[in-house]
Amino acid sequence: MTSPALPAHSTRRLVDLFEYGLAAPICLTWELTYACNLSCVHCLSSSGRRDPRELSTSEAKAVIDELEAMQVFYVNIGGGEPTVRPDFWDLLDYATSHHVGVKFSTNGVRITPEAARRLARNDYVDVQISLDGATAEVNDAVRGAGSYATALRAMENLAAAGMKNFKLSVVCTRHNIPQMDAFKALADRYGAQLRLTRLRPSGRGADVWDDLRPAREQQRQLYDWLLAHGESVLTGDSFFHLSAYGQALPGLNLCGAGRVVCLVDPVGDVYACPFAIHDEFLAGNVRDPGGFTGVWRESALFRDLRSPQTGGACASCGFYDTCKGGCMAAKFFTGLPLDGPDPECVQGYGEDLLAERPADRAHLPRPSQDHSRRRPVDLPLPARRADLERPPVSDCAQDPLAGLRLARTPSPQHEKS
Repeated sequence: MTSPALPAHSTRRLVDLFEYGLAAPICLTWELTYACNLSCVHCLSSSGRRDPRELSTSEAKAVIDELEAMQVFYVNIGGGEPTVRPDFWDLLDYATSHHVGVKFSTNGVRITPEAARRLARNDYVDVQISLDGATAEVNDAVRGAGSYATALRAMENLAAAGMKNFKLSVVCTRHNIPQMDAFKALADRYGAQLRLTRLRPSGRGADVWDDLRPAREQQRQLYDWLLAHGESVLTGDSFFHLSAYGQALPGLNLCGAGRVVCLVDPVGDVYACPFAIHDEFLAGNVRDPGGFTGVWRESALFRDLRSPQTGGACASCGFYDTCKGGCMAAKFFTGLPLDGPDPECVQGYGEDLLAERPADRAHLPRPSQDHSRRRPVDLPLPARRADLERPPVSDCAQDPLAGLRLARTPSPQHEKS
């Protein structure tokens, strides 16, 4: 499954070979919809309102067919809140019946007892419940009032249905770093596995990154905590920049953007990374001739990302081989050079560059899409031919929770949005 760009004579470690890219992604993130019942302050995709251009059910199934043919291991479905799409359960069943495993992230709003039982019966589905505070006070300040209770109810339903090792997914902030032990205890209580991810300055997260990102001493605290808990806590390679403290953390410890991972957004645009929704990292669209396969294998952007990297200003650092210069998206959205240090470089080089930026942040890149419900989209949304042939979206369809009746716990097959 290696890419043609990979030198035939190479004797590097497998993880090093991934830098040249693969003929198919190991996994990809697929945001099915921008619609969401919450307005989390750090939402990486600035979700809230549904985009009327989002892929139809048949288009989504065609993408799944491609993933099956490419032998993609699994797809990581997100949003928005993916379960509010009326065809969510149909697409989930279609993917798993076509040998594409599904991991999906949810705030839990539609994980009713019946939905939990349905999920527990499918061995090819993994669920990630998002929670950013081990207490309601910390969580709800970021994710919205009542979201803590909603997440716990979803975990209770999954545990009661007998689903094992579903994930409790946490974005690490300066307010919840002291709660790591409490998160682990919470996951253990429901038979879940704790998954930690890094706060990126992407989407709405760009507006709160300076206020929410862990302090420097907390980065070291988190690193030590991750080393102590080893493989029992997942990170999705979020924290490879912390490896410069000395010992590498479990995982690939490199930026997989365009090499082993990518993002498909609700309208079919393919980006190099889930945290880099910007035209600078737009590789193509699944509606283009050649589909997703063509984008992944022929995109000029992806080919460039898979070419040998020099390391730039970081190449002379003794820790470059372990941190690889850090996160591309974090550098881009904080205005730092892509060939320079991560803004949260543990050696302090990123902090030095951040301090040199102008006080006015208006020059910083902004995400290409914003579907937040609290403010209008201020970027033009180009129409596609397929969109012009669709009926207009009704006001009811714009409400991601229209028709939801939690009291009677309707069957997921008959929920309407």
